[in-house]
Amino acid sequence: MAAATIERIGEHLFVNADCVRGAAAHLADGSVDLIVTDPPYGIEGDRLDRHYNRDERFVDEGYVEIEARKYASFSRAWIAQAERVLKPGGQLYVVSGYTNLYDVLGALRKTSLREINHLIWKYNFGVYTSSKFVSSHYHILYYAKPGGRRRFNLQARFALDETNADGRSLNYRDREDVWNINREYKPGQRKNKNELPKALLKKILAYSSKEGDVVCDFFLGGGSTAAVVIGMNRRFIGFEISERTFRSRIPDLREIVAGSLLETAPEPHVVRNRGKSWSAAELEQLDGRFKELHASGATRAAIIATLSAELERGAWAIRKRLRSARNF
Repeated sequence: MAAATIERIGEHLFVNADCVRGAAAHLADGSVDLIVTDPPYGIEGDRLDRHYNRDERFVDEGYVEIEARKYASFSRAWIAQAERVLKPGGQLYVVSGYTNLYDVLGALRKTSLREINHLIWKYNFGVYTSSKFVSSHYHILYYAKPGGRRRFNLQARFALDETNADGRSLNYRDREDVWNINREYKPGQRKNKNELPKALLKKILAYSSKEGDVVCDFFLGGGSTAAVVIGMNRRFIGFEISERTFRSRIPDLREIVAGSLLETAPEPHVVRNRGKSWSAAELEQLDGRFKELHASGATRAAIIATLSAELERGAWAIRKRLRSARNF
């Protein structure tokens, strides 16, 4: 077998090879912090125009699909490599359609990896159907390797005390397990068969990695994950089996400026009394201050924010206590 083609862009590594063989050759045990990947869906990738209403003239050729009858063994092979290369505490996000979800979950459950969340990515403009419900979501399977501390940046995108105009927690809403993120459309522009939107990738990387972490994509494809990893100042390694796809994407990836997608993180909100039992003095203070603030005409959001700051409690804890005492 011919040696794999390797491209380096600074500290980032791109390998034109099957991911199982590529990972075995280029990744040591426990060397990766985070894997974010979007494997072939096993739904006749050369005819995806039947599933997605788009002009295939602008879609790059070279997409390599997996036969449905081979999907279970294919999933077991690459997921076993993913388990091997992750550090203890390292994390894996797998984007999957529903067609072969059973095989992907079956492969994950044969490993030591532990399920953290089964996320749903809801997107705009689902697959049109006339005799059944429209499919407009993907599954994101979020797993971690036991044996080490798992990174989860609780306030990566919103501080705990940030609220919208209605006084609802932005942090809580952002961490719900259904993500409404539109797919990216590029009319008249070159594109890969399947490309994850940058907004989705930025969210995953913000919560589950830090600058300098090693992030791997087993199925490089259009390079969206690589572009966001480089733009967020992480280190990337990726594998792509299609030579045509691989060579078409490397020039674009060389143009990505390291750190160009970084955003200012919110100031962490430290809640000193989080999880502590309420003392009688605190409950008396809560009741008295609530009466004062309510009498002053303060809005519900303002009351919660003031009490949260004064009592050094989370907004949810304040609401819960007031709800039980006053039907607030």
